Amino acid sequence: MDNSTQDPLAWIDHELAALADRGLRRRLATRHGRQGVRIVIDGRELVNFGSNDYLDLAADPRLAEAAAEAAAEESWGSGASPLVCGRSRAHARLEEALARFEGTEDALVFASGFAANAGTIAALVGPGDAVFTDRKNHASLLDGCRLSRADVRAYPHGDSQRLDHLLARAGRDRRRLIVTDGLFSMDGDLAPLGELADVAERHGAMLLVDEAHATGVFGSQGRGTAEHLGVPDRVQVRIGTLSKALGSVGGFVAGRQSLVDWLVNRARPYVFSTAGPPAAAAAASAALEIVRGEPQRRQTLLARAEKLRAELVGRGWNIGRSESQIIPVVLGRAELAVAAAAALRERGLFVPAVRPPTVAEGEAGLRISLSCGHTPEMIDALVECLNELDQIPRRTRPEK
Repeated sequence: MDNSTQDPLAWIDHELAALADRGLRRRLATRHGRQGVRIVIDGRELVNFGSNDYLDLAADPRLAEAAAEAAAEESWGSGASPLVCGRSRAHARLEEALARFEGTEDALVFASGFAANAGTIAALVGPGDAVFTDRKNHASLLDGCRLSRADVRAYPHGDSQRLDHLLARAGRDRRRLIVTDGLFSMDGDLAPLGELADVAERHGAMLLVDEAHATGVFGSQGRGTAEHLGVPDRVQVRIGTLSKALGSVGGFVAGRQSLVDWLVNRARPYVFSTAGPPAAAAAASAALEIVRGEPQRRQTLLARAEKLRAELVGRGWNIGRSESQIIPVVLGRAELAVAAAAALRERGLFVPAVRPPTVAEGEAGLRISLSCGHTPEMIDALVECLNELDQIPRRTRPEK
Protein backbone atom coordinates (compact mmCIF):
# COMPACT_ATOMS: atom_id res chain seq x y z
CA MET A 1 0.00 0.00 0.00
CA ASP A 2 1.51 3.35 -1.03
CA ASN A 3 1.52 6.50 1.10
CA SER A 4 -1.28 8.15 -0.89
CA THR A 5 -3.55 5.23 0.01
CA GLN A 6 -2.59 5.45 3.68
CA ASP A 7 -2.85 9.22 3.87
CA PRO A 8 -5.21 10.99 1.45
CA LEU A 9 -3.38 14.28 2.05
CA ALA A 10 0.11 12.93 1.37
CA TRP A 11 0.15 14.63 -2.02
CA ILE A 12 0.32 18.04 -0.33
CA ASP A 13 3.89 17.55 0.89
CA HIS A 14 4.99 16.68 -2.64
CA GLU A 15 3.27 19.71 -4.12
CA LEU A 16 4.70 22.05 -1.47
CA ALA A 17 8.19 20.74 -2.19
CA ALA A 18 7.62 21.39 -5.89
CA LEU A 19 6.58 24.97 -5.12
CA ALA A 20 9.70 25.46 -3.01
CA ASP A 21 11.93 24.15 -5.80
CA ARG A 22 10.50 26.80 -8.14
CA GLY A 23 10.77 29.63 -5.60
CA LEU A 24 6.99 29.84 -5.32
CA ARG A 25 6.27 28.60 -1.78
CA ARG A 26 4.97 31.24 0.59
CA ARG A 27 5.49 31.19 4.36
CA LEU A 28 3.76 33.19 7.04
CA ALA A 29 5.64 35.74 9.12
CA THR A 30 4.47 37.48 12.27
CA ARG A 31 4.36 41.25 12.67
CA HIS A 32 4.86 42.54 16.21
CA GLY A 33 3.27 45.85 17.12
CA ARG A 34 1.65 48.36 14.81
CA GLN A 35 1.39 48.56 11.08
CA GLY A 36 3.31 51.53 9.70
CA VAL A 37 6.29 52.59 7.62
CA ARG A 38 8.46 50.89 10.24
CA ILE A 39 7.41 47.41 11.29
CA VAL A 40 8.85 44.56 13.32
CA ILE A 41 8.64 41.17 11.60
CA ASP A 42 9.86 38.06 13.39
CA GLY A 43 11.71 40.25 15.86
CA ARG A 44 13.49 42.54 13.37
CA GLU A 45 12.62 46.17 12.65
CA LEU A 46 12.31 46.94 8.93
CA VAL A 47 11.31 49.90 6.78
CA ASN A 48 8.04 48.70 5.31
CA PHE A 49 7.58 49.00 1.54
CA GLY A 50 5.09 46.15 1.44
CA SER A 51 1.74 47.35 2.79
CA ASN A 52 -1.20 49.06 1.08
CA ASP A 53 -1.44 51.63 3.88
CA TYR A 54 -0.97 54.39 1.33
CA LEU A 55 -2.08 57.33 3.49
CA ASP A 56 -0.38 56.08 6.67
CA LEU A 57 -3.72 55.78 8.48
CA ALA A 58 -3.72 52.19 9.71
CA ALA A 59 -2.09 53.21 13.01
CA ASP A 60 -3.50 56.75 13.16
CA PRO A 61 -4.76 57.35 16.72
CA ARG A 62 -7.91 59.05 15.40
CA LEU A 63 -9.03 55.77 13.83
CA ALA A 64 -8.26 53.88 17.03
CA GLU A 65 -10.22 56.42 19.09
CA ALA A 66 -13.23 56.18 16.78
CA ALA A 67 -13.11 52.39 16.93
CA ALA A 68 -12.84 52.42 20.75
CA GLU A 69 -15.84 54.73 21.07
CA ALA A 70 -17.93 52.54 18.76
CA ALA A 71 -16.86 49.37 20.56
CA ALA A 72 -17.89 50.91 23.89
CA GLU A 73 -21.26 51.94 22.48
CA GLU A 74 -22.07 48.96 20.24
CA SER A 75 -19.65 46.27 21.49
CA TRP A 76 -17.57 44.24 19.02
CA GLY A 77 -19.35 41.47 17.16
CA SER A 78 -22.25 42.09 14.79
CA GLY A 79 -24.00 38.80 15.56
CA ALA A 80 -25.57 38.14 12.17
CA SER A 81 -25.75 39.26 8.57
CA PRO A 82 -26.78 42.88 7.97
CA LEU A 83 -30.24 41.71 6.85
CA VAL A 84 -30.92 39.88 10.12
CA CYS A 85 -29.65 42.02 12.97
CA GLY A 86 -26.09 42.92 12.01
CA ARG A 87 -26.31 46.41 10.48
CA SER A 88 -25.25 48.76 13.24
CA ARG A 89 -25.60 52.51 13.48
CA ALA A 90 -21.89 52.72 12.73
CA HIS A 91 -22.46 50.83 9.47
CA ALA A 92 -25.39 53.06 8.51
CA ARG A 93 -23.35 56.19 9.20
CA LEU A 94 -20.45 54.84 7.17
CA GLU A 95 -22.68 54.08 4.19
CA GLU A 96 -24.10 57.60 4.31
CA ALA A 97 -20.58 59.03 4.52
CA LEU A 98 -19.39 56.88 1.60
CA ALA A 99 -22.28 58.00 -0.59
CA ARG A 100 -21.46 61.66 0.17
CA PHE A 101 -17.77 61.03 -0.45
CA GLU A 102 -18.40 59.28 -3.77
CA GLY A 103 -21.16 61.69 -4.86
CA THR A 104 -23.62 58.84 -5.41
CA GLU A 105 -27.16 58.15 -4.27
CA ASP A 106 -26.18 55.34 -1.94
CA ALA A 107 -23.42 52.97 -0.84
CA LEU A 108 -23.29 49.50 0.68
CA VAL A 109 -20.59 48.08 2.99
CA PHE A 110 -19.40 44.48 2.66
CA ALA A 111 -17.27 42.46 5.09
CA SER A 112 -14.30 42.62 2.68
CA GLY A 113 -13.30 44.04 -0.68
CA PHE A 114 -13.11 40.49 -2.06
CA ALA A 115 -16.73 39.91 -1.02
CA ALA A 116 -17.82 43.20 -2.57
CA ASN A 117 -16.25 42.33 -5.92
CA ALA A 118 -17.30 38.70 -6.10
CA GLY A 119 -20.81 39.35 -4.81
CA THR A 120 -21.55 42.37 -6.97
CA ILE A 121 -20.50 40.77 -10.25
CA ALA A 122 -22.50 37.61 -9.57
CA ALA A 123 -25.53 39.74 -8.67
CA LEU A 124 -25.37 41.75 -11.91
CA VAL A 125 -24.85 38.97 -14.46
CA GLY A 126 -25.58 35.26 -14.69
CA PRO A 127 -26.38 32.51 -17.19
CA GLY A 128 -27.35 34.06 -20.52
CA ASP A 129 -25.25 37.17 -19.85
CA ALA A 130 -21.68 38.09 -20.83
CA VAL A 131 -18.94 39.61 -18.70
CA PHE A 132 -15.79 41.12 -20.19
CA THR A 133 -12.76 41.23 -17.91
CA ASP A 134 -9.23 42.63 -18.18
CA ARG A 135 -6.73 39.76 -18.02
CA LYS A 136 -4.83 41.46 -15.20
CA ASN A 137 -7.82 42.13 -12.97
CA HIS A 138 -7.55 41.25 -9.30
CA ALA A 139 -8.38 37.67 -8.31
CA SER A 140 -11.59 38.80 -6.60
CA LEU A 141 -12.86 40.24 -9.87
CA LEU A 142 -11.86 37.16 -11.84
CA ASP A 143 -13.48 34.87 -9.28
CA GLY A 144 -16.65 36.97 -9.34
CA CYS A 145 -16.80 36.57 -13.11
CA ARG A 146 -16.47 32.78 -12.82
CA LEU A 147 -18.97 32.52 -9.97
CA SER A 148 -21.56 34.49 -11.93
CA ARG A 149 -21.89 31.60 -14.45
CA ALA A 150 -22.08 34.23 -17.20
CA ASP A 151 -20.09 33.80 -20.41
CA VAL A 152 -16.66 35.16 -19.39
CA ARG A 153 -14.54 36.80 -22.09
CA ALA A 154 -11.11 38.17 -21.19
CA TYR A 155 -9.47 40.98 -23.15
CA PRO A 156 -5.74 41.86 -23.21
CA HIS A 157 -4.63 44.19 -20.45
CA GLY A 158 -5.89 47.72 -21.03
CA ASP A 159 -6.80 46.98 -24.67
CA SER A 160 -10.03 48.90 -25.30
CA GLN A 161 -9.87 48.19 -29.05
CA ARG A 162 -9.85 44.44 -28.47
CA LEU A 163 -12.68 44.85 -25.97
CA ASP A 164 -14.67 46.78 -28.56
CA HIS A 165 -14.07 43.96 -31.05
CA LEU A 166 -15.22 41.31 -28.56
CA LEU A 167 -18.40 43.21 -27.81
CA ALA A 168 -19.10 43.79 -31.50
CA ARG A 169 -18.84 40.04 -32.14
CA ALA A 170 -20.86 39.04 -29.10
CA GLY A 171 -24.23 37.40 -29.51
CA ARG A 172 -27.53 38.57 -28.10
CA ASP A 173 -26.64 38.42 -24.46
CA ARG A 174 -29.30 39.45 -21.99
CA ARG A 175 -26.89 41.75 -20.11
CA ARG A 176 -23.30 42.82 -20.69
CA LEU A 177 -20.84 43.87 -18.01
CA ILE A 178 -17.31 45.26 -18.41
CA VAL A 179 -15.13 44.70 -15.34
CA THR A 180 -11.80 46.38 -14.63
CA ASP A 181 -9.52 47.54 -11.88
CA GLY A 182 -9.05 51.30 -11.89
CA LEU A 183 -5.48 51.00 -10.58
CA PHE A 184 -3.91 47.59 -11.14
CA SER A 185 -2.46 46.20 -7.93
CA MET A 186 0.67 44.54 -9.35
CA ASP A 187 1.56 46.74 -12.33
CA GLY A 188 0.67 50.11 -10.83
CA ASP A 189 -0.88 51.40 -14.06
CA LEU A 190 -4.32 52.92 -14.62
CA ALA A 191 -7.13 51.51 -16.74
CA PRO A 192 -8.09 53.64 -19.79
CA LEU A 193 -11.46 54.41 -18.26
CA GLY A 194 -12.46 57.04 -20.81
CA GLU A 195 -11.99 54.56 -23.64
CA LEU A 196 -13.71 51.79 -21.70
CA ALA A 197 -16.67 54.07 -21.01
CA ASP A 198 -16.91 54.84 -24.74
CA VAL A 199 -16.96 51.11 -25.54
CA ALA A 200 -19.55 50.42 -22.84
CA GLU A 201 -21.86 53.13 -24.11
CA ARG A 202 -21.44 52.05 -27.72
CA HIS A 203 -22.55 48.51 -26.90
CA GLY A 204 -25.04 49.10 -24.11
CA ALA A 205 -22.84 47.49 -21.44
CA MET A 206 -22.57 48.20 -17.72
CA LEU A 207 -19.14 49.36 -16.51
CA LEU A 208 -17.80 48.21 -13.13
CA VAL A 209 -14.55 49.69 -11.77
CA ASP A 210 -12.73 48.43 -8.70
CA GLU A 211 -11.07 51.44 -7.07
CA ALA A 212 -9.48 49.45 -4.23
CA HIS A 213 -5.95 50.83 -4.67
CA ALA A 214 -7.06 54.28 -5.83
CA THR A 215 -9.66 55.30 -3.24
CA GLY A 216 -8.20 58.09 -1.14
CA VAL A 217 -5.20 58.46 -3.45
CA PHE A 218 -6.33 59.58 -6.92
CA GLY A 219 -8.73 62.36 -7.89
CA SER A 220 -9.09 65.90 -6.60
CA GLN A 221 -11.32 64.64 -3.77
CA GLY A 222 -9.64 61.25 -3.43
CA ARG A 223 -12.48 59.31 -5.04
CA GLY A 224 -10.22 57.26 -7.28
CA THR A 225 -9.32 56.80 -10.92
CA ALA A 226 -12.81 57.52 -12.27
CA GLU A 227 -12.61 60.99 -10.74
CA HIS A 228 -8.95 61.38 -11.74
CA LEU A 229 -9.75 60.56 -15.38
CA GLY A 230 -12.96 62.62 -15.46
CA VAL A 231 -15.51 59.81 -15.92
CA PRO A 232 -17.22 59.24 -12.54
CA ASP A 233 -20.71 59.69 -13.98
CA ARG A 234 -20.00 57.18 -16.75
CA VAL A 235 -19.10 54.36 -14.34
CA GLN A 236 -22.30 52.72 -13.15
CA VAL A 237 -20.72 50.53 -10.45
CA ARG A 238 -17.86 51.79 -8.27
CA ILE A 239 -16.29 49.39 -5.81
CA GLY A 240 -13.73 50.30 -3.19
CA THR A 241 -12.07 48.96 -0.09
CA LEU A 242 -11.75 50.29 3.43
CA SER A 243 -8.59 48.29 4.13
CA LYS A 244 -5.95 50.09 2.08
CA ALA A 245 -5.67 53.88 2.03
CA LEU A 246 -8.51 54.13 4.58
CA GLY A 247 -6.67 51.97 7.09
CA SER A 248 -9.64 49.89 8.29
CA VAL A 249 -11.30 46.72 6.97
CA GLY A 250 -14.17 45.93 4.60
CA GLY A 251 -15.31 46.82 1.11
CA PHE A 252 -18.07 48.94 -0.39
CA VAL A 253 -20.11 49.55 -3.51
CA ALA A 254 -21.29 53.04 -4.49
CA GLY A 255 -23.90 53.90 -7.10
CA ARG A 256 -27.54 54.62 -7.68
CA GLN A 257 -30.17 53.66 -5.11
CA SER A 258 -31.62 50.86 -7.23
CA LEU A 259 -28.19 49.24 -7.56
CA VAL A 260 -27.72 49.16 -3.79
CA ASP A 261 -31.25 47.85 -3.27
CA TRP A 262 -30.56 45.05 -5.77
CA LEU A 263 -27.31 44.09 -4.04
CA VAL A 264 -29.03 44.00 -0.65
CA ASN A 265 -31.35 41.39 -2.13
CA ARG A 266 -29.04 39.45 -4.45
CA ALA A 267 -25.36 39.77 -3.45
CA ARG A 268 -24.75 36.45 -1.70
CA PRO A 269 -21.66 37.50 0.31
CA TYR A 270 -23.73 40.38 1.73
CA VAL A 271 -26.87 38.34 2.41
CA PHE A 272 -25.11 35.33 3.92
CA SER A 273 -22.11 36.83 5.78
CA THR A 274 -21.99 38.25 9.27
CA ALA A 275 -21.51 42.01 9.16
CA GLY A 276 -18.11 43.37 10.11
CA PRO A 277 -17.54 44.88 13.57
CA PRO A 278 -19.19 48.28 14.15
CA ALA A 279 -15.83 49.51 15.44
CA ALA A 280 -14.23 48.90 12.03
CA ALA A 281 -17.00 50.89 10.36
CA ALA A 282 -16.45 53.78 12.76
CA ALA A 283 -12.72 53.74 12.04
CA ALA A 284 -13.41 53.90 8.29
CA SER A 285 -15.73 56.89 8.81
CA ALA A 286 -12.94 58.66 10.69
CA ALA A 287 -10.55 57.88 7.83
CA LEU A 288 -12.93 59.44 5.30
CA GLU A 289 -12.90 62.65 7.32
CA ILE A 290 -9.09 62.66 7.23
CA VAL A 291 -9.05 62.06 3.46
CA ARG A 292 -11.37 65.04 3.00
CA GLY A 293 -9.53 67.31 5.41
CA GLU A 294 -5.90 66.41 4.66
CA PRO A 295 -5.41 66.30 0.88
CA GLN A 296 -1.67 66.83 1.40
CA ARG A 297 -1.38 63.15 2.28
CA ARG A 298 -2.24 61.98 -1.25
CA GLN A 299 -0.40 64.90 -2.83
CA THR A 300 2.79 64.03 -0.95
CA LEU A 301 2.38 60.34 -1.78
CA LEU A 302 1.98 60.86 -5.52
CA ALA A 303 4.83 63.39 -5.70
CA ARG A 304 7.23 61.00 -3.97
CA ALA A 305 6.06 58.10 -6.13
CA GLU A 306 6.76 60.11 -9.29
CA LYS A 307 10.26 60.92 -8.07
CA LEU A 308 10.98 57.29 -7.14
CA ARG A 309 9.79 56.01 -10.52
CA ALA A 310 12.12 58.43 -12.28
CA GLU A 311 15.05 57.40 -10.06
CA LEU A 312 14.52 53.69 -10.72
CA VAL A 313 14.17 54.11 -14.47
CA GLY A 314 17.28 56.28 -14.51
CA ARG A 315 19.23 53.48 -12.83
CA GLY A 316 18.12 50.89 -15.33
CA TRP A 317 15.37 49.09 -13.44
CA ASN A 318 12.28 47.86 -15.28
CA ILE A 319 9.19 49.28 -13.57
CA GLY A 320 6.79 48.35 -16.34
CA ARG A 321 4.06 50.92 -16.94
CA SER A 322 3.67 52.08 -13.35
CA GLU A 323 2.14 55.52 -12.93
CA SER A 324 1.17 55.34 -9.28
CA GLN A 325 2.33 54.60 -5.74
CA ILE A 326 2.58 50.91 -6.69
CA ILE A 327 5.92 50.36 -8.40
CA PRO A 328 6.98 46.91 -9.60
CA VAL A 329 10.62 46.08 -10.19
CA VAL A 330 10.34 43.35 -12.82
CA LEU A 331 13.10 40.74 -12.61
CA GLY A 332 11.58 37.88 -14.58
CA ARG A 333 12.32 34.73 -12.60
CA ALA A 334 10.81 33.87 -9.23
CA GLU A 335 14.15 32.87 -7.71
CA LEU A 336 15.60 36.29 -8.58
CA ALA A 337 12.66 38.01 -6.90
CA VAL A 338 13.08 35.93 -3.75
CA ALA A 339 16.83 36.58 -3.67
CA ALA A 340 16.36 40.33 -4.13
CA ALA A 341 13.74 40.51 -1.39
CA ALA A 342 16.02 38.58 0.98
CA ALA A 343 18.99 40.82 0.21
CA LEU A 344 16.96 43.97 0.87
CA ARG A 345 15.66 42.50 4.10
CA GLU A 346 19.24 41.99 5.25
CA ARG A 347 19.68 45.71 4.65
CA GLY A 348 16.66 46.55 6.81
CA LEU A 349 14.07 46.99 4.05
CA PHE A 350 10.88 44.98 3.64
CA VAL A 351 10.06 44.81 -0.08
CA PRO A 352 8.01 41.70 -0.89
CA ALA A 353 8.70 39.42 -3.83
CA VAL A 354 5.75 38.86 -6.18
CA ARG A 355 5.65 35.59 -8.08
CA PRO A 356 3.20 33.47 -10.05
CA PRO A 357 0.28 33.01 -9.67
CA THR A 358 0.07 36.57 -8.30
CA VAL A 359 1.75 37.75 -11.52
CA ALA A 360 2.16 36.03 -14.87
CA GLU A 361 5.11 33.78 -15.69
CA GLY A 362 8.13 35.91 -16.57
CA GLU A 363 6.87 38.92 -14.57
CA ALA A 364 8.16 38.01 -11.10
CA GLY A 365 9.93 40.76 -9.20
CA LEU A 366 9.59 43.15 -6.30
CA ARG A 367 6.50 45.19 -5.49
CA ILE A 368 7.28 48.55 -3.94
CA SER A 369 4.27 50.07 -2.22
CA LEU A 370 4.72 53.66 -1.08
CA SER A 371 3.03 55.43 1.81
CA CYS A 372 2.89 59.15 2.44
CA GLY A 373 4.63 58.27 5.71
CA HIS A 374 7.82 57.24 3.93
CA THR A 375 10.43 59.95 4.32
CA PRO A 376 12.71 61.06 1.46
CA GLU A 377 15.57 59.45 3.39
CA MET A 378 13.77 56.09 3.45
CA ILE A 379 13.14 56.26 -0.27
CA ASP A 380 16.74 57.26 -1.01
CA ALA A 381 17.94 54.30 1.07
CA LEU A 382 15.72 51.97 -0.97
CA VAL A 383 17.18 53.25 -4.25
CA GLU A 384 20.74 52.89 -3.00
CA CYS A 385 20.17 49.39 -1.63
CA LEU A 386 18.65 48.29 -4.92
CA ASN A 387 21.68 49.73 -6.67
CA GLU A 388 23.94 47.56 -4.50
CA LEU A 389 22.28 44.31 -5.65
CA ASP A 390 25.00 43.47 -8.16
CA GLN A 391 23.94 39.81 -8.30
CA ILE A 392 20.45 40.76 -9.55
CA PRO A 393 20.42 41.53 -13.31
CA ARG A 394 18.45 44.58 -14.38
CA ARG A 395 15.94 44.24 -17.17
CA THR A 396 15.32 47.00 -19.66
CA ARG A 397 12.00 48.80 -19.49
CA PRO A 398 9.53 47.41 -22.05
CA GLU A 399 8.13 49.58 -24.80
CA LYS A 400 4.59 50.85 -24.25
